[in-house]
Amino acid sequence: MTEAFRGRRGVKYPVSIRILHWLRAVLILGLIMCGLYMTGRDEQDAIAGILYPNHKQFGILVWLLALVHLAMRWHYDAVLPRAPKALKPWERGLSYGAHRLIVALTLLTPLLGYAMSSSLTQSDGVPFFFLSHVPEILPKNDAAFAVFQALHKYCAYLLLACIALHIAGTVKHRLQDKGGETDVLPRMI
Repeated sequence: MTEAFRGRRGVKYPVSIRILHWLRAVLILGLIMCGLYMTGRDEQDAIAGILYPNHKQFGILVWLLALVHLAMRWHYDAVLPRAPKALKPWERGLSYGAHRLIVALTLLTPLLGYAMSSSLTQSDGVPFFFLSHVPEILPKNDAAFAVFQALHKYCAYLLLACIALHIAGTVKHRLQDKGGETDVLPRMI
């Protein structure tokens, strides 16, 4: 076994999980920034007109990558590093909750975006790279669109807050512990 698999508290995550983690981080933060830019702008805005279809297709990609992430976590579960024992109980609970919420929101937020686009009466569909459009399975209903739009927005804000908490925890342990047991950043680099 490689260094990534030294047992339940291995030194590093497997390379495939590390690559997937950073790819998802870049995509999710890019989608949130893109969504913030598009909010309140007319789809006739030249930049927003380019961003809308790309936001949709990359959102679907993030959802698919979240499924791959779950499958990989399940596959590697026995050898993945666990939370350091040196963490205080509240830190362990907060870390566990934030990670679970990030996973749930990376599944839920794109689904709500899809539901939003799928239910809009005047929707131009949901493109996905080489497919012309993802099938829209929801009935057209502008009232449902408004609900999905609000839920998509609030889930994106909650996801951003969880990511900020995740980063803040990593930085706190990196700077405060200076390489101690709770410094988990090297496991994901």
